[in-house]
Amino acid sequence: MSLAETELKIGGQSFKGVYIAILFSLATTLGGGVWTASSLYSRLESVESRYIPNITPMEEQIVGDKQELLSEIELIKQQLLDNDVSQLQAKLAALGVNLATIITQQEKLLLIDDNVDDLEKDIESMKGTVTKAELITEKVSEFEAKVTTMKREVEDLWSAMDYLSNPLK
Repeated sequence: MSLAETELKIGGQSFKGVYIAILFSLATTLGGGVWTASSLYSRLESVESRYIPNITPMEEQIVGDKQELLSEIELIKQQLLDNDVSQLQAKLAALGVNLATIITQQEKLLLIDDNVDDLEKDIESMKGTVTKAELITEKVSEFEAKVTTMKREVEDLWSAMDYLSNPLK
């Protein structure tokens, strides 16, 4: 028994095996397209839900802090020149603390810069993913239109066959 000879009767209608195979392959292709689009959309949503901090105020604060520290260092230098050598040790200790603070602030700025670079790379890769998703969605829409047209043609063929089998109806 071949696929062309196979027949399935449902509710008084008989369907040839070839039509069942065509319908099954179209349905699975459409299901695969919908699943792919759904998977891509869920990945896109997970990337969009990632929190990206606004670092502009932090950068401005760090620059402002750096300017303050630089002006304080200049003030400390001037005071060292103006004061006796006996007070030099205490002022050098304060200067060391200020320099340690500057180093800590610069390390934080470098970490933020690295995070920004990583996020920029992620955003660029997601732009490509979004473009692919749009193309896939467009192809799925075109496929759905073709399937609708094929359904209508199959229904017209069945109607024609019904008419040919009983022209008096």
